[in-house]
Amino acid sequence: MANLELENFADFRAIEGQTLPAGDWLTVTQEMINDFAKATMDFQWIHVDVEKAEKYSPFKKPVAHGFMSLALLAKLLKDVLLVKSAKMGINYGLNKVRFPSPVLVDSQLRLICTIQKIENYGEKGLKITSNCVVEIEGYDKPACVAEFISLMFE
Repeated sequence: MANLELENFADFRAIEGQTLPAGDWLTVTQEMINDFAKATMDFQWIHVDVEKAEKYSPFKKPVAHGFMSLALLAKLLKDVLLVKSAKMGINYGLNKVRFPSPVLVDSQLRLICTIQKIENYGEKGLKITSNCVVEIEGYDKPACVAEFISLMFE
């Protein structure tokens, strides 16, 4: 269940400019990192070789791919916000993406998201620009910051 449930687009438009409730914490496991490596064919040892990472990495643990924290935006946002009348959502694009801090295996992530702008898109759609920060529990710097643009249709 999402932390904020809204009935329709009119209710959603009313929160433009507001920060959504903080998301729940999600643990980044080695299995998730390995699956992401398989999906992207990025098998750099810092991500998938636990023994080598413990021995040679400055972090002494495997690190998730930066793009993994970015790819989690859709899931983390879905966990935070539900617009009940929406029939479909689509990723439209990204602006200003940065990865300020590495995500070590077993880290806890959550999303802090502000709905920056909501625009009409076609007859039954909205184009939403959100400022997203993927926080890491116990760290000052986030895993990812991005301006996330998505489409939603009724």
